[in-house]
Amino acid sequence: MRVLIFNWKDLAHPAAGGAEVYVEEIARRWVASGHRVTLFCSAVAGRPATEVIGGVTVVRQGGRLGVYRAAREYYRRQGRGRFDVVIDAVNTKPFGCATWVRDVPVIAIIHQLCREVWFREMPLPVALLGRFVLEPMWLRTYRDSPVLTVSESSRSSLAEVGLRDVRLIPEGVTWRQRPAVPRETRPTMVFLGRLAANKRPRAALDAFCLLRDRVPDAQLWFIGDGPQHAELARDAPAGVRLFGKVDREHRDELLARAHVLVMTSVREGWGLVVDEAAAMGTPTIGYDRPGLSDSIPAAGGVLVQPHPAALADGLAAGLPRWTQSPATTGWRGGAKDWDSVATIVLDRISSLLGAHYAQHSQR
Repeated sequence: MRVLIFNWKDLAHPAAGGAEVYVEEIARRWVASGHRVTLFCSAVAGRPATEVIGGVTVVRQGGRLGVYRAAREYYRRQGRGRFDVVIDAVNTKPFGCATWVRDVPVIAIIHQLCREVWFREMPLPVALLGRFVLEPMWLRTYRDSPVLTVSESSRSSLAEVGLRDVRLIPEGVTWRQRPAVPRETRPTMVFLGRLAANKRPRAALDAFCLLRDRVPDAQLWFIGDGPQHAELARDAPAGVRLFGKVDREHRDELLARAHVLVMTSVREGWGLVVDEAAAMGTPTIGYDRPGLSDSIPAAGGVLVQPHPAALADGLAAGLPRWTQSPATTGWRGGAKDWDSVATIVLDRISSLLGAHYAQHSQR
């Protein structure tokens, strides 16, 4: 199969995240299985316009906004007739391939919607426009196209926008053994993620401040960096430590030493750090919000109402159990290994292609 994937970033991009990991993990495995994969994305300073990474041909053209026009031009000039399927890996704004790719089927992979995140990241006029006009308009270009997503939460949200054919695929995780480190002697919570408004690290700090009256020796660690780092550092009471961005080995060690991961995001597609904490033998307590309502129960964690007081109550109730009987080994949550994910996604695509061509052959 000849596959063309449009994604506005690749892993070489400084803003690359989990969606880019997902695309490239499955793409490399498809190539290893004998398929041909091309990834079209935006240009990256210091990287060539075309290179082969892990067998995947990466084509880079256009900037943050210009990549969408460049993608359409690339397909018009070089793509038509060269591929069997086109995948639009959507990060807020789709490439809209369903409106301009006519010769082969188009499938969208959408991890999550922005929705409430608009109001956390943008000024009010832009947030209103994005939430109620732009995002619904963009997504509805896939109303009649097959869409793949990683959680029931995202599937439900996409159906509310009007998308009719949304199917589930699993989230993927790289399984790693728990390092042989002891747990902290003090009750320890850890927040792992970007210190930005949509992740609500401030809510974790506020919950910790409420908890200190009941658990005076508790401590809270923040792993990650972002625009709220300075504010958190300024307001952090005793017992709070900000580690900043750390490498994978240090992150795994901190997760393994902590007693519980705290998740306060406005919305996630899934919430992969929940599975990464589970692999280190660390449970999660988090807000009952889209994505987290899927990943946290799947990993045996605890959901609470989305406000700091409820989180503080949940921590006070759970910490005695988590500190007295911490796990010595990790466990698997709802995410699957990448080999399984690549196979499942490819099977979904093959099934959709088979149905598409069977339908067209009957016309």
